[in-house]
Amino acid sequence: MMLPIFPLLFLITALGSVLWYQRTENDIFGVLAVASALACLIWGLVISHWLIHILSLILLVKFRTPLFSAIQVKVGSK
Repeated sequence: MMLPIFPLLFLITALGSVLWYQRTENDIFGVLAVASALACLIWGLVISHWLIHILSLILLVKFRTPLFSAIQVKVGSK
């Protein structure tokens, strides 16, 4: 059985590595921070509860940008 704290720990690790990347000037630390952030975010989403997946899907659907904007065509105007 998996503890529900693991996705939260992965999120904290990912945010911490991004903050660490912001404070360093060396390239290797930046690459390592970005790689660990991506790994923690992916694993955190993989092992999270299905309600988290539904909530993130709802957020994506709600805040997505439209691909095509509506074009209004005036018909019969001179």
